[in-house]
Amino acid sequence: MIDLYQKTWTEINNGIAKRMVQLRKRRKISQRELSAKSGVSLGSLKRFEQRGEISLQSFTKLAIALDVEGELETLFSEVPFESIEEVLNGQTK
Repeated sequence: MIDLYQKTWTEINNGIAKRMVQLRKRRKISQRELSAKSGVSLGSLKRFEQRGEISLQSFTKLAIALDVEGELETLFSEVPFESIEEVLNGQTK
């Protein structure tokens, strides 16, 4: 079935932030502890958790601190081709 609703970048970022908050809480790590462990400022961490706004560098540091960097390393690794033209464009020459 075709999905006629495409999420906005804000909705996607907020969803990712929500899942990271759930993971942090599941592991019983406070914001202050995660900030110290990751090297990401407490303000940046709070902004991310509240509004989904963070730099890629800081996001990666948080993932490493939560021991889920493997999730980032596989991002975009298994994206299916959308057309035959895309298959041909993806071939190495």
